Amino acid sequence: MHSGITNPIDFTREGRQGGHITIPYSVDRSPYYQIRIPVLRLKNGDGPGLLLMAGNHGDEYEGELLLGRLMRALDASKLRGAVTILPLANLPAVMAARRCSPFDGGNLNRAFPGDPAGTPTARLAHFLEAELFRAHDVVLDLHSGGSSMAHLPCTLIERQAGAARFQRALDLMRAMGASHAFVADNGPAAPTSMGAAGRAGAIGLSGEFGGGGTVTPQTMAFTAATIDRLLLALGLIDAPVLSRGPLPAPGPLQLLSLSRHSQGIYGERRGWFEPVVPLGATVAAGDLAGWYHDLESLDRPEEPLRFAEGGIVISHRLHCDSQAGDCLIQVADPISA
Repeated sequence: MHSGITNPIDFTREGRQGGHITIPYSVDRSPYYQIRIPVLRLKNGDGPGLLLMAGNHGDEYEGELLLGRLMRALDASKLRGAVTILPLANLPAVMAARRCSPFDGGNLNRAFPGDPAGTPTARLAHFLEAELFRAHDVVLDLHSGGSSMAHLPCTLIERQAGAARFQRALDLMRAMGASHAFVADNGPAAPTSMGAAGRAGAIGLSGEFGGGGTVTPQTMAFTAATIDRLLLALGLIDAPVLSRGPLPAPGPLQLLSLSRHSQGIYGERRGWFEPVVPLGATVAAGDLAGWYHDLESLDRPEEPLRFAEGGIVISHRLHCDSQAGDCLIQVADPISA
């Protein structure tokens, strides 16, 4: 079944192509409305094909802003290969400053492989996996903690089938220059963009590049350097495009694992969370993670929250006001590949 999505890009054509991927979606104010997602393709001869994508979640801005800048700055004549840029993938979520689409509530990063006859998010996921990812050798999907989380800057890959393919993914992730990285093991049926990239035959790369529904000079510089380093590692460019000044050589990389519920602390009731350890701290089981206050019962002492497991603190909730089920803070295990 055809999804109704239109794609303006000819993947065989040389030079610069721009336009919009369109998803028809009838709404009350406009029965023939189209969701128009900007896309740019640059191609110069033979070489690797890279898809750069942001806005999978709408409130994660480092990738969105920097890929928009890259669209303006990258010169097709200076490439060796092809780069496709999709800076606002889940456009309705981006424009609503939300994690998920306001049209259908869809979380794009849990929607793969999608459905060509489904909601807009499901149709977009199907198009990305079945067509766009399949047309590239490498996919980089840029994330952050979004509006509600602070996250340790890190990169991420899924464990790949085949030793050579896995080593290539590890090599590219090391070249991206982060100090911390995850090797996820969600299996071949994972509903994420990284699972979709693997099923489409591409090497999937991702990461968390900031948080808080904002950007900082540090997170923008980190993200810009990551994109430049990947373009350089693939041989697509000869010099950084986004970074100001020369790129230092990547330092040592600590791999991390997040695989158990017990690595997080979750709200058991409504409360107001006060973390006491910074991102990147090394903690032991039993260490104090924070305090849980009750502003509805001020005579009730704040509750100490303690880590069930040790590791490196990778994220914590930014919204002080929390509900039962909210993840308040997480640690990850240092591992080797």
